[in-house]
Amino acid sequence: DVQLQASGGGLVQTGGSLRLSCVVSGLAFDAIAIGWFRQVPGKEREAVSCLSIYDGSTYFADTVKGRFTISSDNAMNTVYLQMNGLKPEDTAVYYCASIFGYCSSYPLAYEYNNWGQGTQVTVSS
Repeated sequence: DVQLQASGGGLVQTGGSLRLSCVVSGLAFDAIAIGWFRQVPGKEREAVSCLSIYDGSTYFADTVKGRFTISSDNAMNTVYLQMNGLKPEDTAVYYCASIFGYCSSYPLAYEYNNWGQGTQVTVSS
């Protein structure tokens, strides 16, 4: 079975940091890209970042460039989203998702095949 397990969310103050993890099982890790998306009530799920495992290519939304980084531990089938300089507008449920191949220039949620369960990130002002 394919499983994506997201974790690492929590409550932080403005300017704080969190590291989200996405552990992947049931997929050939080097054949996929992992995207991080976030969603707030009443809004569409938006792409935050993406990492193509095979070649390391990445995507970052303009709203997080310079603050978030993405990396992987291929031995552990895990992708990390390091979030620094958090702002209240980063508050959302964060999901990781997988797609075969590479990150596109603008990841779209419907393109992704498998999803983790979501982890809440709350940034207080």
